[in-house]
Amino acid sequence: MKRKLILLLAIPAMAFLMPQKKKIKVFIAGDSTASIKETKAFPETGWGMPFVYFWDSTVTVVNKAKNGRSTSSFRNEGLWKQITDQAGEGDYVLIQFGHNDEVPTKKTYTTEAEFRNNLTQYVKETRDKNATPILITPVARRKFDANGKIEGTHEVYSQIVRDVAKAANVLLIDLDKKSQELYQSMGVETSKYLFNYLEAGQHPNYPDGKKDDTHFSELGARLIAQLVLKELKGLNIELTERVVSPVVKK
Repeated sequence: MKRKLILLLAIPAMAFLMPQKKKIKVFIAGDSTASIKETKAFPETGWGMPFVYFWDSTVTVVNKAKNGRSTSSFRNEGLWKQITDQAGEGDYVLIQFGHNDEVPTKKTYTTEAEFRNNLTQYVKETRDKNATPILITPVARRKFDANGKIEGTHEVYSQIVRDVAKAANVLLIDLDKKSQELYQSMGVETSKYLFNYLEAGQHPNYPDGKKDDTHFSELGARLIAQLVLKELKGLNIELTERVVSPVVKK
């Protein structure tokens, strides 16, 4: 009886002495496809919004992605510095750009050479903070040809991301490729549900309706976030040990 009592008393003591997991931050550097949306934009949703719910209490997701930003404007506006000021050993920085870098008519346009250099610098500065950079190709837009086959719209800039990842030996998530596969599996019509598609009068935020093949609905953001999580698990990194454990009902 005494032995059982000692054992029962020892269990909580042992739990107290067990090393606690170090708290870490996961930063998202990116554009509108990942950003936190204002209420007036709802149901438009960035994939970084549902992404926060995948992790246990030891992980804090810091989403610095912002609408309309490129690798250049993200730095120029001080958003990148906000990340490097906070990032430290054991943290992760997810870097996804391309949508605004690649469009020559936008003020945020970044040449191919500049884009490559910016990504390289982001990787270096993340590593300087002893954090882990993860490059992500720009998530695909919804574009099908006349035969219902998905078409890529980021070929050049996605390839630059892949090239930088290879040259710098950086972890890579090819979200462009994976999201294209998702849209193709759903088909021309069903894939619209992933995006901010609304008929006139369907939502007060868009009284005239909306047909947007770039920005996600709540469903689309969640499925893209799930894609990112799945690819992270495939990288075999410590971070994925922090995925929240489901509560099992007895």
